[in-house]
Amino acid sequence: MGSEGSPKLPILNISSENLKPGTTSWVSTRKKVIQALEEFGIFVVNCDEIIPSQLHDDTFGVLQELFALPTETKMKNQYEIPLNGYVGQISKLPLHESLGIDDATSLQATEKFTNLMWPNGNDLFCNVIDSYAKLVAELDRIITRMIFESYNSEKYYDPYIGSTKYLLRLLKNRAPLENERNLGFIPHTDKSFTTILHQDGEVNGLEVETKDGEWITVELSPSKFVFMAGDALMAWSNDRIQSPTHKVTINGKEDRYSLALFSFNNGTLQVPEELVDDDHPLKYKPFDHLGLLRFYRTDHGFKSKCPIKAYCGV
Repeated sequence: MGSEGSPKLPILNISSENLKPGTTSWVSTRKKVIQALEEFGIFVVNCDEIIPSQLHDDTFGVLQELFALPTETKMKNQYEIPLNGYVGQISKLPLHESLGIDDATSLQATEKFTNLMWPNGNDLFCNVIDSYAKLVAELDRIITRMIFESYNSEKYYDPYIGSTKYLLRLLKNRAPLENERNLGFIPHTDKSFTTILHQDGEVNGLEVETKDGEWITVELSPSKFVFMAGDALMAWSNDRIQSPTHKVTINGKEDRYSLALFSFNNGTLQVPEELVDDDHPLKYKPFDHLGLLRFYRTDHGFKSKCPIKAYCGV
């Protein structure tokens, strides 16, 4: 847990004024984004304009409706990649339960998920989650563009986005019972390129480990999002950006509801030549991003201290 005097994550205020590429405010925000990522691998985005307040309320309303479904219904949420679907009923992580919508910016994917959970349909859930995923994905694209531009690699941006899809995970961490551990999810790094996290209200739980080994408790509100680098971005940036280790702990008596949007590339990623020089020798071979996910599911990958380096490190 963080303590008084411990470091705080950067908070970047983003509005329509600084989201116009090429403007002075865009360049200024871009600089802050890359500074935050190179120092922490993560930062907080404060933006009332991303998700309208009514959509926020509707999103977390349908989220609670989803988790109220019978467990056997939720367990029908399965994909070829195991952790993309339902995760729950784990003895070592009794507080955690989550579901996933693969290719979440596709209305058809959200409709398929909705009909799986509610065979008679649930238009409100489908429309709300579809709108939410599309808006947050647009925020991800904007910040990702800033990252590419910061490293003089903007020519790679369009091909990257063209082969990128999003996984939306819907998460619940229930409050611990008396004498029950408060661990909501184990320490880990994300295997995505980027991740955007958003929680309901002020039931905090996310903790991030700094490069000095200190844990920071991330304090959020409905208008704040967390932007985080995944292992794939760490490799693409040739270690200029580190993917932060993070975990979830639940303190208090309220359940925590949150959403996480992960970006995954369907092609081969490689370090841009612009990021390789005498001071920054090449550290990663070109790699298949989805192959990283498959590698992580193997014993070797799961037990690796740094799976991305074990998978494609030079």
